[in-house]
Amino acid sequence: MENRRRITDLGTLKAFGHPLRMKLYSALRVAGPATASQLAAQVDEAVSLVSYHLRKLAEHGLIEEARARSEDARERWWQAAQDTLSFRHEDFKDSPEGAAAHAAVIRGLIAHRKEQYETYLDQQAAWGEQWRTAADQSDFLARLNPAELTRLNAEIHALIKTYEERGKAAEAAGDTEGRENVAFHLASFPFRP
Repeated sequence: MENRRRITDLGTLKAFGHPLRMKLYSALRVAGPATASQLAAQVDEAVSLVSYHLRKLAEHGLIEEARARSEDARERWWQAAQDTLSFRHEDFKDSPEGAAAHAAVIRGLIAHRKEQYETYLDQQAAWGEQWRTAADQSDFLARLNPAELTRLNAEIHALIKTYEERGKAAEAAGDTEGRENVAFHLASFPFRP
């Protein structure tokens, strides 16, 4: 079952919105439990700085201590506290500070996603023909009303969730050959030419 959390308080949103904290949360969400030392190596930062930011994420319930994965009792293991985070404009629109923080977090996430995709583009050749053929970058244009866009997003989310669950079940059954993390970035919004 998916563990979802909608962030509605400004303090938690601001805590998550720090660029290094976004990277740490993402690393824990994708790769699973890790120590501050392991995460510091991934993000190329000092262990003490990473430890500080992990504690801030934990204070807001975004990450939590995980079961130890080694015999070293001095190591503290962390994991994401939920599978999915969301934050909606309507929860922060009533204050200029909240609206600005929400916009900053979204811009930070978009920058992270852009960096992720650019890394793939830079490393395409290493992925091999099957992955290059399977990868996709598409752009669609539809004329919809808000209710139709809401339904479309729900259907897309449900379809992706189905594939996430299939992948998890196959992996749990031992089918790990050729499986990789795959990012889906969806942005749907109205615009006027």
